[in-house]
Amino acid sequence: MSDLRAIKAYIEDIFKISRFAVLATEADGQPHASLIAVTPMEGFRKLIFATYRNTRKYNNLVHNGKVAVLVESIDINRSGLHKSFVLTAFGRAEEIGAIEKNMVFNAHLERHPELLSFLQSGECTLFRIKVDTYQVVRGIDDVEWWTIDDLNK
Repeated sequence: MSDLRAIKAYIEDIFKISRFAVLATEADGQPHASLIAVTPMEGFRKLIFATYRNTRKYNNLVHNGKVAVLVESIDINRSGLHKSFVLTAFGRAEEIGAIEKNMVFNAHLERHPELLSFLQSGECTLFRIKVDTYQVVRGIDDVEWWTIDDLNK
């Protein structure tokens, strides 16, 4: 088992490097994957993203908030070799309410300023994923599962 501090640093580093992720949702037994711009909050315990309301993604989230979010990061070492790191967050998504919207909007916009017009659209809404578990993959034989409770110790 890895050192807890090292795992926390690893997760934080991936989110510092990677601004986008693949969101997996499901409805009626049909999986759906979408590219999202992601903003970690509370360290990495919550993930923020935006979507239009008239999308399959939105409908899936409203009917079944269980999600997986895959984040990939590539490290290129001095010899030019690529090493891929993959992190998957599992949790439940919920639409951001009016009380929190401004704070979350500003945090997401600060990380993704290119999304200003998208975020200002009346059809756009923000979601928060409360992460339950992370799958940390550092290699084909180096896979670990960490719950948020484990990571909060």
